[in-house]
Amino acid sequence: MSDAVLLPPALRLAWWGTAWLRGTVVTDLMLDEVIGEQATHLLREDDVVHPLAIGLGRLRALGVTALGAAFPAEGEPVGLGGPAGFNAAALEAGEAVVATGAEIGLTPEVVGGATTWVMHPARRRPLADVGAADRDLRRLLAETADRLADLDVARWRPEAADLLLDLRRRRAMTAPPGVPARCVDLAARALDAQEICEVALADDGGAVSVSEAMARTDALRPLARAARVALVAAGSPEVWPPD
Repeated sequence: MSDAVLLPPALRLAWWGTAWLRGTVVTDLMLDEVIGEQATHLLREDDVVHPLAIGLGRLRALGVTALGAAFPAEGEPVGLGGPAGFNAAALEAGEAVVATGAEIGLTPEVVGGATTWVMHPARRRPLADVGAADRDLRRLLAETADRLADLDVARWRPEAADLLLDLRRRRAMTAPPGVPARCVDLAARALDAQEICEVALADDGGAVSVSEAMARTDALRPLARAARVALVAAGSPEVWPPD
């Protein structure tokens, strides 16, 4: 495995599972990249638990041709189209995978070193265009940097300021054949944005006032949503542009 550990599990499964379903990667490589540093990944279909490769084979038999990622948050079901039971499970996990070609969704349950992807009924979901998601994320990165500078982010979160100054340094990221280079770059930028939000929102031990903390949250909320939308677009073959 290369750097798949840097990616959220749903994005790893969407990218590498889609490549496997399309026949562009072999099973062993797909499993290495999806499982990462864990012990195993499984797929639960009703009461039957399959090893991941067999589970993906079952999905293929059910008509699944690709897998897309979803990253919902409270009040923002980004990448989901229902029904309510699937949305609730995806929200609890913070991520999910939605199939193309069959009304199936998967949510992860992690126990120790094992992740079990649980099958649910799922409906078609609305998705942002990759280009629009990219433009929105770039714009909000710049606007958020300005707002955090006005809030003197360097005083109470120098790590966040450093991350903002280092945005031109793209993290290395390996994707399987078939993922457009633009989507790989968009995923890297979205993960950078999420890291900025996580660091800037971390508990500062009371170093800022309540009003400063609220201003910080307000400044970061649009960027956090744009990052999730971008990560969904980058991880959803339904909207991938030709590479």
